[in-house]
Amino acid sequence: MVFSSNVFLLYFMPAFFLVYFLMPKKTRNYVLLLASLIFYAWGAPEFIIQLVVSTILNFLLVKWMCVTTNPRKRKWLCGISIAIPLGLLLVYKYGNFTMQNLNALIGLTGHAPLTWKRIMLPIGISFFSFQSVTYTLDTYRGVNQPLRKLSDYMLYITMFPQLIAGPIVRYCDVAEQIRHRESTWADRLQGFYRFVIGLCKKVLIADVIGLRVDQILGAADLSAGALSEIATRIATLDTGTAWLVALAYTFQIYFDFAGYSDMAIGLGRIMGFKFPENFDNPYTSRSISEFWRRWHKTLGAFIMNYLYIPLGGNRKGKSRMYLNLWICFLLSGLWHGASWNFVVWGALHGFFICADKLFLGKVMKRIGTLPSVVLTFITVCIIWVFFRIENIGLAWTFVTRMFAFDFSGFAFDGNAHVYTIMVIAAIFSFITLTKFGQRWQEKAYYTDFTDRQHIWVWIVAAIMFIFCVAALNATSFSPFIYFRF
Repeated sequence: MVFSSNVFLLYFMPAFFLVYFLMPKKTRNYVLLLASLIFYAWGAPEFIIQLVVSTILNFLLVKWMCVTTNPRKRKWLCGISIAIPLGLLLVYKYGNFTMQNLNALIGLTGHAPLTWKRIMLPIGISFFSFQSVTYTLDTYRGVNQPLRKLSDYMLYITMFPQLIAGPIVRYCDVAEQIRHRESTWADRLQGFYRFVIGLCKKVLIADVIGLRVDQILGAADLSAGALSEIATRIATLDTGTAWLVALAYTFQIYFDFAGYSDMAIGLGRIMGFKFPENFDNPYTSRSISEFWRRWHKTLGAFIMNYLYIPLGGNRKGKSRMYLNLWICFLLSGLWHGASWNFVVWGALHGFFICADKLFLGKVMKRIGTLPSVVLTFITVCIIWVFFRIENIGLAWTFVTRMFAFDFSGFAFDGNAHVYTIMVIAAIFSFITLTKFGQRWQEKAYYTDFTDRQHIWVWIVAAIMFIFCVAALNATSFSPFIYFRF
């Protein structure tokens, strides 16, 4: 089940909130937990038992860790608690990748490849595994006390608004909210507005653009037969088409992922949760370093707190700092997907982060805001090619076509609707470069309205909600991009 589906919008969400708010406050966590388990089981019934069992086991290990006075034993229990979710992540997400590369090495020796049964990837495993790790480490470090009730811990791990694709919510950010929270009418209205904003980003922008991208590049996971066809198509792309496709995907992935985050934050806000923001107009960044402070902020915070700092951060000299940054971004790329193209994507971002530290950051400051924003956006746009096209050879061919200066045979023959949506996407991507755009976002995302403003905004939100439902009925199913990770 996904947020941008009629099953969720017309049945699950209304039924859930009706029951949730009719029940006494002391029972609402149980209602939310039950709904979250149903939500996950709807999309991945074969993994729900494993999710529940691993969650219970981790809760008991952390509880045992907290009552243990022996420091060595505490470390062992902490390590086991972390090893369980990370071990499951390694097996399910990287098992196939490991076997494929192992067979490639065996093939070089002339021996027959090993046979194995392909492993299905549980949806959302990257996100709820990381949340489990934050609970263990925050508790071990004494940042927060452990949750007393198993149901509260299961709720933290499986809460349906952010279970599948984030934002990654650190335990310390919502520990108190799980125990005690209030949901005012202002929260519920503001949450609904935020949800509709995210729904519009996904349905009216990302899906429209993505349809045209898929027509040229094919599905994200190409079969062997389709790969040959796409390879021929990419090799003959003219420069204008290549750039338009790259721009289209740049906008698609932003509005797809940011749209999901908006919906998750909005759903949480309706119930009184204050989830962390996940995006802050990343395409207005003046450097790649700034881009990563604005893009997928909760992943950046996780890597900073649980990987970069434990590795030594910048405390052990510049050489070690650059190495730590490279490790973090290589692992960030691998976290996004078990494929070498994601490693290349992470490595390229790591390269520009290090370049920012060395000299590029100073250059960007000197040339001014607008040129630095444009150059950063173009760089991000090019690097996204390696994120979208899993075959590295094809991705490189696509990039070369972007700089082939061949303007014959233009193939991005989208209709006026597609081009209009791309213009709208560009406007909303860069609108905060103006003072008007900054005020608009602050009002739409963070500020409570007056009673009269609420009336008008609610009417607009309701109309846009209906419009999105109608659009979903007229188009095919389109899952969120980050569901694959």
